[in-house]
Amino acid sequence: MAKKKKEVDDRFKKFGIVSFTAITKVNDFVGYLEQGKVMGTQCKGCGKKYFPPRADCFHCLDSNMEWFEVSGTGKLVTYSQLQYAPLGFEADLPYCIALLDYGDYKVFGRIAKDIPEQDLQLGMEMKTEVVKHPNGQLSYQFTKA
Repeated sequence: MAKKKKEVDDRFKKFGIVSFTAITKVNDFVGYLEQGKVMGTQCKGCGKKYFPPRADCFHCLDSNMEWFEVSGTGKLVTYSQLQYAPLGFEADLPYCIALLDYGDYKVFGRIAKDIPEQDLQLGMEMKTEVVKHPNGQLSYQFTKA
């Protein structure tokens, strides 16, 4: 009798402009991006929310997590325009990275390229949206609310 080969869930290789990992415990994150949803995880034990999503809670060490959708608007806490980029991102320069505060969790990501840096104001309302890159990769970005 032949052994059944175990399938590898490598959906995470589709995340980001350049993916540095193909396998993670939170591969469903990419499935949600394909559905147009940006998701985080929340610990069922203590209620702590995480973005990027985690499979395990560092607060109470529970692994009983559930998904929640990043929706509504967050406030721009900080941003920085990058003039130098890591390997694979050089063609995107310059671009802005930022942190949005959604109240009980924060989201780190990139600001949409069509928003000029001079239009950014700390405290401004922004939303997190899925973006599909020309090469088929999936990610998310911040846009004006």
